[in-house]
Amino acid sequence: MGARSRSSLFLLLLFICLGSQSLCAPPTCYSRVLGLSKEIMKVLNKVHETSRTKDCAEFLPKMFLDVHNSCIMSKLRDFLYMVENLPLEHCRARIRIISLKRKVRGLYVIISRVCYRDLVYLTDDCEALDTGYSRPRYDEDRLQLLEETS
Repeated sequence: MGARSRSSLFLLLLFICLGSQSLCAPPTCYSRVLGLSKEIMKVLNKVHETSRTKDCAEFLPKMFLDVHNSCIMSKLRDFLYMVENLPLEHCRARIRIISLKRKVRGLYVIISRVCYRDLVYLTDDCEALDTGYSRPRYDEDRLQLLEETS
C-alpha cells in the first residue's frame, strides 16, 4: 500500500469516526439521572449477592429507585446516612460499599442541584421505594369510569 492510499484510508476512517460521534446527543440531566439510578441498583444487587459484602448488606435498607417518585430525595438521604454510618468498620472500607456511597451521593447532588426543576414526578408513593411495588394511580377520568362500571 502506498503512502497516498494509507493517508486517504486514514482520512476516511477519521471522518467515519467523527461522523458517528456527531449523531450522538449529549447526555441530558434526565438521562444521567436514569443511568445513575440503574448503576446504583446494579451495585446494590451485587452488594447483596457477593459473599464479601453480604453481611454489610444486612444493615442497609431495601431500596428500589424510581426517579419519577417524589419521595426519592428523602429515600436517598436516608440510604446515604445508613451507608455512611455502617456499624462494622470493615464494611465501610469495602470497595463496593464506597462505590455505592459515591454513586448515591452523586445522584442526590444531581437531582437536588443540577436537575432541580427538570424532573417530573409521576407518583408520591413512598412505600414503592421500599417494596418495589407501586400501587396504581388513577386520574379522575379513570376513577369515574371505574365507578360507573362497578
